[in-house]
Amino acid sequence: SIFMGNELSTENSILSQDEIRRLRMRFSKIDVDQSGSLTKSEILNIPGLHQNPLVDRVLGVLDVDNNGEIDLNEFIAGISLFSSRGDIDVKVRFIFDIYDVNRDGYVTNGELFSVVKSMVGDNLKDVQLQQIVDKTMVLYDSDKDGRISFDEFKKIASNFEIYKSMSLEI
Repeated sequence: SIFMGNELSTENSILSQDEIRRLRMRFSKIDVDQSGSLTKSEILNIPGLHQNPLVDRVLGVLDVDNNGEIDLNEFIAGISLFSSRGDIDVKVRFIFDIYDVNRDGYVTNGELFSVVKSMVGDNLKDVQLQQIVDKTMVLYDSDKDGRISFDEFKKIASNFEIYKSMSLEI
């Protein structure tokens, strides 16, 4: 995961003290029961999030300690990813982690299918979606081991510059 070890404090350094103070206040507002951590239902109250098909995956990646809730450090680390000053590799790792559902360091055909399925819903038949997933795997699985490593994923990300949309004003 992207938040292991001391990376959290390193990531926080890209935010000013003022930005961190504002994030603490925002966190406190979202934390309706003032428990010190955000539950999924508290997070889903954030406008626009409850319609996001990837919200479960994003929460899964942000929830470093796997306790089902987002604490203040996880919240700040997650938001800092979206800073315009954020590191591109860290942003790409975050996107990779969304697809790497079982956190084994690889994206399999099945993981890619399930994440993309959550985004497209019933707009594509499963057969059509599977064809797209299969083509994607063939295209980007350079070493032909049947899964996409982070290095292989980075090539996809740089080709499409998908990390560029990961920016917001903090």
